Amino acid sequence: MTPQHGLFEEPGNRAQYLEYTLKVDLTCDDIKHALNLAVSHISNACIAVAFGSRCWDVICPQWRPAQLSDFTEHVSVKGYVMPANQQDILFWIHGETSGDVMPAIIQVSQAMASIAELTLDLNGYKTPDARIITGFVDGTGNPKGDKRYAAAVVPEGQLGAGGSYVLGQKWTHKLPEFLQLSVPAQEQVMGRTKETNIEMEGAAMPPNSHVARTDIDVNDTPMKMYRRGTPYGNASDYGLYFLAFACEQTRFEHVIDSMLGKDDGVTDAMMDYSNAQTGSYWFMPSQEDLAGLLTA
Repeated sequence: MTPQHGLFEEPGNRAQYLEYTLKVDLTCDDIKHALNLAVSHISNACIAVAFGSRCWDVICPQWRPAQLSDFTEHVSVKGYVMPANQQDILFWIHGETSGDVMPAIIQVSQAMASIAELTLDLNGYKTPDARIITGFVDGTGNPKGDKRYAAAVVPEGQLGAGGSYVLGQKWTHKLPEFLQLSVPAQEQVMGRTKETNIEMEGAAMPPNSHVARTDIDVNDTPMKMYRRGTPYGNASDYGLYFLAFACEQTRFEHVIDSMLGKDDGVTDAMMDYSNAQTGSYWFMPSQEDLAGLLTA
């Protein structure tokens, strides 16, 4: 089974993240017709689509991914909240220029207008050195090569093989507060150096740093995921759209629990300077499964 086109195509210097909630009183045929129009091939851009639990049950009642469930609100021991606003459909559009991406955005938005309400519309971008708004390099720990596939894709022989569980969150940064910290203090928050992007090791790694709280093992298995989110922003609203793909939804859940200190009371220091605004889980079916469910 083949992952959807776009999952591993990099770098994707321009992106658009579109989240939708379905309108009421729709037929399954209404939804499938719109989706077929939305994902039609378009030159120079990738259009990937993923579905929340409610939408999945409508368009594919014959089977469902084993771990797919709605995102629920999480609260840290310090009172920080990861809110849940579970949406029905995610479109992730990416290409190398805004000119590549815009025709795909128009195609998707026109196709979806009759069946769903647009609830999130963010433009993403990458810098040449993959730095985000805080000035740190993002995605350093992403799997490389074949390890991307092992982390991101349900393996053959399992239900939903070739597909991926997806987590999407919009994060806004408390940038003035973060930049008021000295660079060494910023590095303590992140767990790696700012200029040279070197991960701290051993006793030098703060236990509450972002790296320490997210690069974890459970029962000797690394909770690796494949991240494809980017910074987003305009003059009044800027931050990071966190988009990650995994072979198991439970990987997201373990990392979130670690960030929030649910087991040991140690919370991710990054949450002192960033706020989660949204949260949804989806499943992105393989290319073959997508074609099947849109024609069934």
